[in-house]
Amino acid sequence: MIGYFIIGCEIAFWVFVFAGLSVRYILGMKRLGIGLLMATPIVDLLLLVATVIDLQRGATAGVIHGIAAVYIGVSVAYGHQMIAWADRYFLYWFKGGENPRSSKLYGREHASRERRGWVRHLLAWSIGSVFLFTMIWWIGDAERTAVFYNLIKVWGMILGIDFLISFSYSLWPRKVPVRNAKR
Repeated sequence: MIGYFIIGCEIAFWVFVFAGLSVRYILGMKRLGIGLLMATPIVDLLLLVATVIDLQRGATAGVIHGIAAVYIGVSVAYGHQMIAWADRYFLYWFKGGENPRSSKLYGREHASRERRGWVRHLLAWSIGSVFLFTMIWWIGDAERTAVFYNLIKVWGMILGIDFLISFSYSLWPRKVPVRNAKR
């Protein structure tokens, strides 16, 4: 049941984003659009409440409960960035704004963006891990919450791999592609 709720929350997140941007740009109602966009954190709160209720009713913690914590961490750390991304594309598609794909970064600028992306990933991991550790403490049964420890470890390894990749651009920056002008 909680798995369907997580999927529903993800869908609701994007419905609120699309509705907010549609109302903002197509209908020209900026305040209502901002209100709909600001409703996205409510979706996260509902997910957290549903997860806690499910666990309090005696459910054994599963990966799906852990994904709820991951989802909240990612949503908090990347939510504003995801909405800004959607805003740029919506503006481009419906209002003739600048093409978001035309601004690729190279060299130091790209390396800096990758490092900031890793810090954002670290923030998501930290928030998600705090929720996971809180649920472990709240439940108070190591057997029922063992999956949460494993999830923290696996996500930590992914974070480490992301660190290596993200910071590698500081040593070996992305170069501007050389285009053959003669063709």
